[in-house]
Amino acid sequence: MIEIRKGQAPAQLGRDEFGVRFRASFHDPAFRVEDDSIARLEEIAWQGYMDGRKAPFTQKAGPGYADADYDLSIDWIATKQRIDEAQRRWAGSSSRVLLICCSARNDGTCPGEMSKTYRLVELAREILERADTGVDVLDLSLLTSEYGRKIYPCKGCVSTAMPLCHWPCSCYPNHALDQTNDWMAEIYERWAAAHAVIIVSPVYWYQSPSPLKLMIDRLVCADGGNADPTSTSGKKAGKAKALEMAGWDYPQHLAGRVYGLIVHGDVAGIEGSRRALSDWLDSMGFIDAGAVARLDRYIGYYEPYATSHEALDRDEAVQEEARNVARAVAKAVVELRAGRLSAVQPKLTQPRPK
Repeated sequence: MIEIRKGQAPAQLGRDEFGVRFRASFHDPAFRVEDDSIARLEEIAWQGYMDGRKAPFTQKAGPGYADADYDLSIDWIATKQRIDEAQRRWAGSSSRVLLICCSARNDGTCPGEMSKTYRLVELAREILERADTGVDVLDLSLLTSEYGRKIYPCKGCVSTAMPLCHWPCSCYPNHALDQTNDWMAEIYERWAAAHAVIIVSPVYWYQSPSPLKLMIDRLVCADGGNADPTSTSGKKAGKAKALEMAGWDYPQHLAGRVYGLIVHGDVAGIEGSRRALSDWLDSMGFIDAGAVARLDRYIGYYEPYATSHEALDRDEAVQEEARNVARAVAKAVVELRAGRLSAVQPKLTQPRPK
């Protein structure tokens, strides 16, 4: 038995501190007329927290799972069913590209202006639609501008043992901790339905923007994740470690899709960010659409932020390069679906499996 290290987690909150945090959502004076109702809800939430009611609604796993009698979260089952259905559509539906706008900025919130990233997304969308390719635009800036929109951080289950990381993620929702309404439950399905992904991203402080990084971390379960939470009795670390040591095959649940990248910045960091994204998608088993589909460019290099949209207006070359990324991806999807793209990918045994 491998030792499971303990001692980092803090004690549960006390009743008073829990109340302070719960009531923070009702700070607006308009809620004062419902203080009695809020107090009753607070007590219900407190009991759920103390009892650890992560998944209030469950059902028996049933056939096809290691432990058919295990009580699986209904939320998890629903997400899994949607992913499975998306994968079935993937095999037979018309071509579809997931086009991801990774900027946190849009004109519906504090910045008051749309992002250049969104404009590049629109250029790519036009090309894909002309190529008779279905487009699903995932705008991650909704995390900053839309009520109740959340992507929770990865809890790092994979670092305890890969089988503890479930596909799809079973860490959320956690009703006991008010970690609910997780957007990833929908985003997993959208990745599964896509034949290709184009990520369009700015650089924030030499890095990917936080909305993109949140999504990337939560997609770790797609690369080696365990599709059967009953095999680890939920989150039983000891069982997961035993499964990994017995030999884990690290299934790549989204492998075989095409990808393109458009990374832009204004001072520094574009090459490192683009390479990191390429490495990540390569490791997930995605197939790049060629060198022209891996674009990094400065827009308004060392120019004022206030005129950056004007800089993009002037830079017709970068606009056309963004279109070329979409053209390359559209062509690669045709080759992929005809069986010609994957046929040239060598199937080799890895001498150092993860």
